Amino acid sequence: MTPDERVFVGLGANLGDVRATLQAALKELAGLPNTHLLQTSAFYRTAPVDAQGPDFINAVAELRTALPPEALLQHLQACEQAHGRQRPYANAPRTLDLDLLLYGQRVLHGPALSLPHPRLHLRAFVLRPLLELAPGLQHPVLGDLGPWAEAAASQALQVLPPT
Repeated sequence: MTPDERVFVGLGANLGDVRATLQAALKELAGLPNTHLLQTSAFYRTAPVDAQGPDFINAVAELRTALPPEALLQHLQACEQAHGRQRPYANAPRTLDLDLLLYGQRVLHGPALSLPHPRLHLRAFVLRPLLELAPGLQHPVLGDLGPWAEAAASQALQVLPPT
């Protein structure tokens, strides 16, 4: 199968050796079947949103894949589990969080998966790295994400230097 869908995955973590975990997760994304990792944003440090705990480091990866959305989600969740992700309560601190943000222009509302990610347009830690990779990116429902990024500009975000 030829990878044909343009997909964006949000990465984040705030427990453990976060940079090492994110780098390992990126390698795992690159190794998914019928998938190619095209590019990765810079890493960004952010305070938790609607949560407690240490600051997060976040990034976005752009992929091309032939995996259906549900299968890709299963791979993302398996990767989280392999890195010790636990879900003791909503928005708990985490060793790894992988969110399927956009899957082409697909719109889906199911019990296990909603596309696009329902809060991506409200969070600077998603919008800024997403638009770093794809300036002018169009949300399948909301259209241009630029104004949403401007509206979220007051959310503190620090670009981290590469290691």
